[in-house]
Amino acid sequence: MQIDPSPLARPFPAMPAIAGVTLRVARAHYKTWDRCDLTFAELAEGTSVAGVFTRSACASTEVEMGRDDVKNGRARALVVNAGNANAFTGYRGREAVELIRAQVSAALGCGAGEVFVSSTGVIGVPLPKDKAQAGVAAALAAEPCSWEDAAHAIGTTDTFAKGAGASAMIGGTRVELAGIIKGSGMIAPDMATMLGYIFTDADIAPAFLQEALERANAATFSCITVDGDTSTSDTVMVFATGKAANARIDSWDSPGADAFAAALADVCRNLAQLVVRDGEGAAKFITIRVSGAVSDDSARRVGLAIANSPLVKTAIAGEDANWGRVVMAVGKAGEPADRDRLSIAFGGVWAARDGLPVEGYDEAPVAAHLKGEEIDIAVDLGLGDGRATVWTCDLTHGYIAINADYRS
Repeated sequence: MQIDPSPLARPFPAMPAIAGVTLRVARAHYKTWDRCDLTFAELAEGTSVAGVFTRSACASTEVEMGRDDVKNGRARALVVNAGNANAFTGYRGREAVELIRAQVSAALGCGAGEVFVSSTGVIGVPLPKDKAQAGVAAALAAEPCSWEDAAHAIGTTDTFAKGAGASAMIGGTRVELAGIIKGSGMIAPDMATMLGYIFTDADIAPAFLQEALERANAATFSCITVDGDTSTSDTVMVFATGKAANARIDSWDSPGADAFAAALADVCRNLAQLVVRDGEGAAKFITIRVSGAVSDDSARRVGLAIANSPLVKTAIAGEDANWGRVVMAVGKAGEPADRDRLSIAFGGVWAARDGLPVEGYDEAPVAAHLKGEEIDIAVDLGLGDGRATVWTCDLTHGYIAINADYRS
């Protein structure tokens, strides 16, 4: 099925090469499409790795193995298969992953546990072993490719390639970060989201890298939703090659630790927002800012309740300034809320204050705001200092069309 580009798409950015990372793509022919669908990243010896993964009870073999192996903190390669999630496939799915890892580890002379595999696409169909092995062989022999090529190859229903870069100073050394991500539907993460990979030439201890990723993830990937559905394959990983030769960061007390963590969070935030901008059928990018909650976690849960509400999302799609639907979503969130303290605004215009419609409220500027592509909703619970920002998109007929034909 041909999918038109999202109206919220962003051009692929210029991104730096990362020393110690070589990208290649190939055609494994997992689906009947005329494009590369296997991505291979070769990583320098000594590369540190960190990862966050879905908590789905039906997680794929790739997630289960990745979750175990990331604890060792070392990586030499990444293989991403697009078009087949290889989830809910039992021993046959596991055998396919083991074959891929053995094939790559033999080629690179590393342990199988240093080869990470991700797969995305249709659930319930075992990854074809012959296609996977042929695809890996083709990738190993291919010429290096660009970040944009790699970003295209990991996509499924994505309508544009997604990437983001940043840099940081560690002492007197400049380090670079570059990340790619795929995701368009089945987006409501629990610990992670979609398939996202960030690479840096910084020298970072695995334990600190894991902590920095988890902190960044909590404020970015775990604060987006397209449709309220968490994937079986959600994965976000960071690989640090150490080739920048900076003074090693092994704790928050290390010089440059805060700068690196801020750069990582910036890349994660940009990638997360790009996924929402490519939400299946999306026409509007929605930012929901919740303040006055009893805690930051409570604010995030309230924000996600609003963002996941079909009634809120369809009202935005229809450019209807129905703030009563936001009241409904706050009330059902299961978090502390007081009707008589609640305030709601669209585009900076307060429609309700302290549990009552604003006297003399003029809906015209709100209606004008809702006709744009960038929508802002503010909610003040009036209970405490907790705050969070959540990003989502509207819900249109396009979402139904894309998912009704997903397997064709």
